[in-house]
Amino acid sequence: MSLSLISSHPVSGLNVCVSGSATSCEECLLIHPSCAWCAQEEFGRGRTLTSRCDYSQNLQKRGCEARFVEYPTSSISVLQNVPLSSKGSGLTQYGVVQIMPQKISLSLRPGDQTWFGLQVRQVEDYPVDLYYLMDLSLSMKDDLDTIRNLGTKLALEMSKLTSNFRLGFGSFVDKNMSPFSYTASKYKLFPNCVPTFGFRHILSLTDKVDRFNEEVQKQMVSRNRDAPEGGFDAILQAAVCKEEIGWRKEAYHLLVFATDDVPHLALDGRLGGLVQPHDGQCHLNDKNEYSASEKMDYPSLALLGEKLAENNIFLIFAVTKRLYVIYKDFTALIPGTTVEILDQDSKNVIQLIIAAYNNIRSKVELSVWDHPEDISLSFTATCQDGKPLPGLRKCADLKIGDTSFTIKPVGFKERLEVSVDYQCDCGCSRTAQTNSSICSSIGTYNCGTCHCEPGYLGARCECQEGDASSMYISACREAEGKQICSGRGECSCNQCLCYESEFGKIYGSYCECDDFSCARHKGVLCS
Repeated sequence: MSLSLISSHPVSGLNVCVSGSATSCEECLLIHPSCAWCAQEEFGRGRTLTSRCDYSQNLQKRGCEARFVEYPTSSISVLQNVPLSSKGSGLTQYGVVQIMPQKISLSLRPGDQTWFGLQVRQVEDYPVDLYYLMDLSLSMKDDLDTIRNLGTKLALEMSKLTSNFRLGFGSFVDKNMSPFSYTASKYKLFPNCVPTFGFRHILSLTDKVDRFNEEVQKQMVSRNRDAPEGGFDAILQAAVCKEEIGWRKEAYHLLVFATDDVPHLALDGRLGGLVQPHDGQCHLNDKNEYSASEKMDYPSLALLGEKLAENNIFLIFAVTKRLYVIYKDFTALIPGTTVEILDQDSKNVIQLIIAAYNNIRSKVELSVWDHPEDISLSFTATCQDGKPLPGLRKCADLKIGDTSFTIKPVGFKERLEVSVDYQCDCGCSRTAQTNSSICSSIGTYNCGTCHCEPGYLGARCECQEGDASSMYISACREAEGKQICSGRGECSCNQCLCYESEFGKIYGSYCECDDFSCARHKGVLCS
């Protein structure tokens, strides 16, 4: 996939460089990336205000030597480009490499466009960490019975896809407070239920799958009062408590969320008096239970998406058929998330997980982190058929080992680091001369022009403000009989000083130009 940084091109027939009335090299370069500046001292001696800002070819036609033309261009340097790995087991000194290049540097001229390509290959036999997060409210009792031997069966199926598989387990119900749940004293009405809890981390990720079976067999269901569950509290804790859960850096992170009801969302906590927003941090106590369940509100979808992406976690919603549509809508808001239909008793959970894993592995989707506001990004995906697809951020229907192009694949720990250096300065500015004899010793000579001290003006700072001899006045008329400075300025030292206007800018050798006489569209000049 290639990434472009977009700008517009000059309108045919309009010289945006000259019409921009730049008075310095830096101003010229900011007008448009096609503009160049002539720093040659003798350039335009025939006319005081001949524009030094123009297209490069125009400047050279008008006598500016090529070595004096300031025309920086954007460039790209690849700083790290380790080849892609083919298998997860074939570790190099850099570990498994699924993205190349890994680091680039852009030297970008403001308003310019450039592009770079990035390859992604999902390696075969890559380690997988799967954390099974289960709703243990009363309605899930038959599901709990079904998964008591899930560990052994799932490990057997996953061994066909990876030789390095680990499994963990956690459970959730809801906040143990009214109006979400019954209080503990009410549990004599439900003798087969344990008190309500928010999230409980039960088994850290392990390759000893028998442990999973043992821990699941110990579990009992609980009961809450309202229909929605507190599952999003649990998802966030499972994502951010990396040490406790045991997520490995070199592994796919799969978080399976099994439930038969809708979740509580941010602001629902206010029903119970919880006004503090979720802070996105890990809050597991020494019993591996969520300790802030009764202190903070439920997390928002935006916070969930941020923390899942930050920790490279693929979330799999395993939900009953009646909930499919609402959870499908959630996947559009949380990158790297899929939804699968769970049978009422969870009998299809293994097939569901395998299908979701294959679905995840068949897609590569791009995400961008720390996007600078002053850079516009566009994408073109070139997937396995070799056809470029402008505007697309992802490739689908991939087979393991296929190569696609993107920047930061959702759910991958690998990423491309892009550093950007803006070319806003002119090289000739480094040799600027203060109090230069070229500028009558009362100005700075910089890039071919004089920048006069206050009170002085002229091409060589040769005049003082207020001088108005007849010799100077004649140079301020566009033609004999025309008004001095087009009636929109004052003549001082053979130059027109244009008046300020509340409508816009008046400029030009004779104040004959302005930027407010042309039509505007939506407030923008000439669209």
